[in-house]
Amino acid sequence: MADDVFKALADPTRRKILDELTERDGQTLFEICGRLAMRHGLASSRQAISQHLAVLEDAGLIRTRREGRYKFHDLCTEPLERIADRWLKPNGRRQ
Repeated sequence: MADDVFKALADPTRRKILDELTERDGQTLFEICGRLAMRHGLASSRQAISQHLAVLEDAGLIRTRREGRYKFHDLCTEPLERIADRWLKPNGRRQ
């Protein structure tokens, strides 16, 4: 599972997507594409961003939910917390 998280984080576009979801959680694909284009100058296709979102979802870094015909993407920090705990809190203790 940690390998999937590191693979997902290795790509700069996926890190920008996570940054955008950190700032404003619960965005649609259309909103994410718009924010990436306006704020970061990324002119990726919706299909390319959708593939990045799939990698992030497979790594457990985002969750999706449907409301009517809309699909929202929410940040999930649990995989990052598990990785941080692995090195920052050996055996459950902070050093």
